[in-house]
Amino acid sequence: MPRDRIRRSALSASVAAAVVLAGSAASGAYLTGRSPDHAPAAAASVSSVAPAATAPAAAATSEEPVVDLDKELAAAVEPLLSGSGTAAVSVAVLDGASGTRAVYGGADATYDTASIVKVDILAALLLRTQDEGRALTAGERAHAVAMIERSDNESATALLTAVGGASGLDAANERLGLTATTAATAWGLTRTTAADQLTLLEAVFGTDADAELSQESRKYLRGLMAQVEADQRWGVSAAGSDGALKNGWMPRTATGLWNINSIGRVTADGRTCLVAVLSAGQPAKEAGIALVESVAKAAVGVVRAGPGG
Repeated sequence: MPRDRIRRSALSASVAAAVVLAGSAASGAYLTGRSPDHAPAAAASVSSVAPAATAPAAAATSEEPVVDLDKELAAAVEPLLSGSGTAAVSVAVLDGASGTRAVYGGADATYDTASIVKVDILAALLLRTQDEGRALTAGERAHAVAMIERSDNESATALLTAVGGASGLDAANERLGLTATTAATAWGLTRTTAADQLTLLEAVFGTDADAELSQESRKYLRGLMAQVEADQRWGVSAAGSDGALKNGWMPRTATGLWNINSIGRVTADGRTCLVAVLSAGQPAKEAGIALVESVAKAAVGVVRAGPGG
């Protein structure tokens, strides 16, 4: 879906709130075959302009004010980065009721996923079971619960193997509409964008009857994201209530800096918002969490104040 214009989302405001990220209780990612550490530089925000609604012929000359929500988001986020040193951040947000969305950090800026990729892995597994016309096995369910609720790394490795490894995850992502995500065998090093993570959240929390993920699959994944362990319920959950999320955190041995990520769904002022915040180059885990939470709150505030908010 185009990221340069605000559009009406298929996401229903009536869908129960909940989603986002949870990093592994141990480390946030499985890191065999480590790729070179690097943190993307913060890029200029991509413009999302709210167009005037189509008017009746008699009023064709009237115009609604044009609002550049990406510019508004940049103005809200950039002051939060002052004093953050090497940290780079990207965020994408969607107001599910109005379809208002905004992105900051560059449409092409990619980040290591750390454990937020576990939502993607489970989505790929559910697609596979749908294709095979079967339910999850008892073993797959046990791994899924451990992977999402506790962010268990061994379970993530087992389920990535079950979906066909990195190539299987890439194939699933193509079906789900993720266009800038590249899977890695060392799954925590999968590269993605905030906009792609928003697309994934739409696949999980949307209501389209023709969606790739079935209603049953979406309900199952949403339920697990709503039950992550208490000590992992930070991140985008700070932007609202009734959060359903998955977080990821990963220290980089080459630099001593951290990747801190959070994705999910929250309710703000009675309306559902999907939020994905990715970051790299964080000086410490605690500082990274604080920045991610501040960015999530700023992003939800921007779309809530935007057209239809």
